[in-house]
Amino acid sequence: MKVAVVDINGKNTGRKVELSDAIFAIEPNKHALYLDVKQFLANQRQGTHKAKERAEITGSTRKIKKQKGTGTARAGSIKSGVFRGGGRMFGPRPRNYGFKLNKNLKRLARLSALSIKAQENNIIVVENFTFDAPKTKDFTNVLKALEVENKKSLFVLEASNKNVYLSSRNLKRTNTVTASKINTYGVLNANKIIISEASVEEIESNFSK
Repeated sequence: MKVAVVDINGKNTGRKVELSDAIFAIEPNKHALYLDVKQFLANQRQGTHKAKERAEITGSTRKIKKQKGTGTARAGSIKSGVFRGGGRMFGPRPRNYGFKLNKNLKRLARLSALSIKAQENNIIVVENFTFDAPKTKDFTNVLKALEVENKKSLFVLEASNKNVYLSSRNLKRTNTVTASKINTYGVLNANKIIISEASVEEIESNFSK
């Protein structure tokens, strides 16, 4: 499929780029998308939650009442989870929520995400640009020209660009990544994908390996 190339002022440059059908026009695999997004979100979890159990509570180990004859349930320790101030039963422990996924499945998920955005006409190809100095106002003007200032957008660049990154990092709805660091969650979470002209070839090169 061919997509028109626009400049940072939102005007058509008269050029078009060919987006590979093998990357931007495959049949999306919903289960692969689900697994890759699930893994991404799981990896964001710190897993540092911890509650004290009865062995970690400070308190007397004296048997608090006799075993029989009280008419109530037997109790051996004030640190038991059934008493106020006691340890928590089966409380959370530190753990790693991450899990493994095959490299080919993750690749399929990313291709599926890009294909979905292409089918929805939510991919914009913009000619290569940079800023002389980091300035959020300049980046905001680009968003307005592309009509994405009120939408969640993902900018895909060929290589890391410090000025572009610093200009965009304070904008909550905008994220900037290089072509080699595209992930399924980032693509699906954005309303519009803005791809620099030079990064189109880089994306095709990365996914053809």
